[in-house]
Amino acid sequence: MKRKISIADIRRDYTLGGLRRADLMANPIKQFQIWLDEAIEAEVLEPTAMTLATVNKARQPSTRVVLLKKLDSRGFIFFTNYQSAKARDLAGNPRTALNVYWHELERQVAICGAAGKVSRSESDNYFKTRPLGSRLAAWASHQSEVIPNREFLENKLAKVEERFPGGKVPTPPYWGGYVIKPETIEFWQGGGSRLHDRFRYTRQRGGRWLIERLSP
Repeated sequence: MKRKISIADIRRDYTLGGLRRADLMANPIKQFQIWLDEAIEAEVLEPTAMTLATVNKARQPSTRVVLLKKLDSRGFIFFTNYQSAKARDLAGNPRTALNVYWHELERQVAICGAAGKVSRSESDNYFKTRPLGSRLAAWASHQSEVIPNREFLENKLAKVEERFPGGKVPTPPYWGGYVIKPETIEFWQGGGSRLHDRFRYTRQRGGRWLIERLSP
């Protein structure tokens, strides 16, 4: 009979490599881009997936996975429904955190900062690039609201398809992007015997970044 494995017994060592101060770019956004490119080249599953943490008015934290759609000097940009639970959380408290985990590369990046909406034109420009089904779904789904069943959602989608024939689907007024402007970014590289390498960037006045090694 096969022995049942306890979750406490599940462990692995990290052996792919280390991270040294000399390896790091002075700017963490550029460093993140390097790691992201390497994750894409390694064919990591969903390399742009980020866990987004928010806190609601009752001080209850929650997390969900969103997809990074743009990275520039401002920070990390994703798009969503502005009436969703996460959007309501961010309206009351823009302080937030992101975590990106690339299991295959034994790497993760933790980002802390504040969220702000991108411009309407930027949201419109991105919305136009989405597949037709995704654009229609943005109108059909009132994200985070309780619905009676799957059929209710499918019926709403059918009505949206009738409303916007020919594939001309405008951006919903309640849909758009957020940019997470980082104040700290930590890069973590798995290491043998749990001696992981951790470096934290902290934004300084004038736009410079302080880089510090952290104990694992």
